[in-house]
Amino acid sequence: MYNFTVTDQRGTLLWHAHYSWQRASVYGAFIIYPRMPPPFSAPVQEHIPIIFGEWWNADVDAVENEMMLYGGGPNVSDAYTINGLPGPLYPCSIKDTLIQTVERGKTYLLRIINAALNDELFFAVANHTLTVVEIDSVYTKPFTTSAIMIAPGQTTNVLLTANQIPDGMFVMAARPYLTSVFPFDSSTTIGFLKYNTTKLGREKPPLPPYSLPSNLPSMEDTAFATNFSNQLRSLASTDYPCNVPKEIEKRVITTIGLSLQDCPVNETCKGYRNKRFYASMNNQSFIRPSRSVLESHYLKLNTGYASDFPEKPPNVFNYTGVDPVAENINMNPEFSTRLLEVPFGTKLEIVLQDTNFLNPENHPIHVHGHNFFIVGRGFGNFDVYKDPAGYNLVDPPERNTVAVPVGGWAAIRINADNPGVWFIHCHLEEHTSWGLATGFIVKSGSESSQCLLPPPSDLPPC
Repeated sequence: MYNFTVTDQRGTLLWHAHYSWQRASVYGAFIIYPRMPPPFSAPVQEHIPIIFGEWWNADVDAVENEMMLYGGGPNVSDAYTINGLPGPLYPCSIKDTLIQTVERGKTYLLRIINAALNDELFFAVANHTLTVVEIDSVYTKPFTTSAIMIAPGQTTNVLLTANQIPDGMFVMAARPYLTSVFPFDSSTTIGFLKYNTTKLGREKPPLPPYSLPSNLPSMEDTAFATNFSNQLRSLASTDYPCNVPKEIEKRVITTIGLSLQDCPVNETCKGYRNKRFYASMNNQSFIRPSRSVLESHYLKLNTGYASDFPEKPPNVFNYTGVDPVAENINMNPEFSTRLLEVPFGTKLEIVLQDTNFLNPENHPIHVHGHNFFIVGRGFGNFDVYKDPAGYNLVDPPERNTVAVPVGGWAAIRINADNPGVWFIHCHLEEHTSWGLATGFIVKSGSESSQCLLPPPSDLPPC
């Protein structure tokens, strides 16, 4: 059982399991209803959850175990799903197709969640536009778009008005945003938006002839993904202020990306160049300790972790270019459990720098325990002397997961006001398994309300 207080949030979040790859099937929508009427110009008649997932014929634990045993890339899923249904583009799945009924003239709030394990996704509805009004439970300045890009762990609420003539069934489709050269599921899941004044009976109607929406971006459409992300802005109104830190007390610059580890003697490795795939942040590949870091921190046991996570990369070079010498230097990461520790209330900036050690990739980085503000994004190497001048410190988007641009960087600012130990990791599960993670400790403050609560008396031992 969990006890927590919801403050300054309203909208849609993802709840999910966080042990191994259990998120493959243990997830759902966590909806926070607002006390005040939402700031939408259009009246909303109904809220519709749209949750993307992946279907695996194999046991996902076995998929992860084999990946870690031999150091190769994992087998891909067998299908994407919308609300648990793969749709008619997959074998024997015509009957397993989402058909969502709507009434002409009404406006609906789609609560869109990406719960897929290892893929960012594009989503579009044929012949309809979407108005983005909220991301990760924070209202945004509304804008209209033909489609969205949504990373694993992210949520996006959009308004859709059923205004097409004549009545019909319109394809809703989701397919991956491809930024990796590694194996991936290139398929597409579809459902249908059905105009109807009555609800469906027991029997679903036959599916009409269909094709993918013309407004669905292609799998490699980085230009669309970039433009979509650049349009996101906090509402930043009197009722919903944007509390982005204008000044910071600490800046941490960390490289993120994949790497290779030399194959141990007498072992078989199936990764690139017969090595093992790993991932790292500032060349630190995260090892989960046998004892809870939160417990060790609370009991002041200096075991299992260190609070000296490097605050800048160990080597400076063109991270997003091709540099064989630098690649060899940085290819074997250090395995550690090194975390960042900050005092309560620290105004913290973390710059997440993608790398091209194996290939540049769009990494969805998730921070536990805090929302953050995406104050800057760009391609190439982050320039600490030039890039901060272009930050948005007025209405930057507020999120809990940022899709770091492929071959680029993202700067996030955090008000570290939630005492405890918080995981930071890539929301592509394969990358987290390979060690693309760290954490940060927010020390207790001087007042009782700023202190880490003791564990409950009936907490079972780990």
